[in-house]
Amino acid sequence: MNEGVMKNSCSKGSPGAVEKQRKRLNQRQKARILLIFSVAFLAVTAILGVVLHDAAMVTDFSRKNIAPCLKYPFGTDWLGRNMFYRTLTGLSMSILIGVLAAGVSAVMALILGICAATLGKKVDSAISFAIDTVMGIPHILLLILISYAMGKGLKGVIAGVALTHWTSLARLIRGEVMQLRESEYIQIAGKLGLGKWEIAKKHIVPHVLPQFIVGLVLLFPHAILHESSITFLGFGLSTEQPAIGVILSESMRYLIMGKWWLAVFPGMMLVLTVVLFEKGGTALRQLLDPGSVHK
Repeated sequence: MNEGVMKNSCSKGSPGAVEKQRKRLNQRQKARILLIFSVAFLAVTAILGVVLHDAAMVTDFSRKNIAPCLKYPFGTDWLGRNMFYRTLTGLSMSILIGVLAAGVSAVMALILGICAATLGKKVDSAISFAIDTVMGIPHILLLILISYAMGKGLKGVIAGVALTHWTSLARLIRGEVMQLRESEYIQIAGKLGLGKWEIAKKHIVPHVLPQFIVGLVLLFPHAILHESSITFLGFGLSTEQPAIGVILSESMRYLIMGKWWLAVFPGMMLVLTVVLFEKGGTALRQLLDPGSVHK
């Protein structure tokens, strides 16, 4: 008996087990650092964009088309505007649109996903048909149609992005709730007389909340990318607004003249933001998933 206990304690303290545990902890620590860095980048960029908005609009023809240098890290454009300030202002606007559109889209997905799984076959069929229809139309085409129908601009872009990005998360939540509905404690709650909405509020929503939060974060980079895409194509924000899509669209006519910095730096910052938040969403998933500790 004592020999078995000693063997067990030795195996727990073996170098291999300690090393595995250390790797798991390091993986979660890296995920926390990445998530904190992503949130900090989002906050700093959004604040700087608001603070530098007026400076980004200032024109000075004596400094037009200056290549990147110490004074102007991103150079200046054909009107002498500071491209570093304009890029930060454009990213700040994209972040605002991304947060609003992703938030609306994720809430739609949560509500419709739960309704599809709990309100009977007719509701489920109707919502599933809506999901299949939206997913069957190319994202960018549907986005352009919705944005154009709503008069483009900020309202049209947010509505277009929100109404085209909820489907995958709604389908995921529906599947989770369908499985959860068959669990023993949900069946008992129903037999005790709890209504469908009360069961959803007390038992289902807390269960799917981690998936909802991760889905919200992962929707954010897609919202930014699609907003910039339709603005670049001329169906999004107006040209008076210093959005990244507007900056990239205007820069195209100057690339042939060798003014590469007008497109390269805004494009790089947009890609950096998208990739960073894709990684941040993955890190958040690792932190919220209890099983990720054991991977």
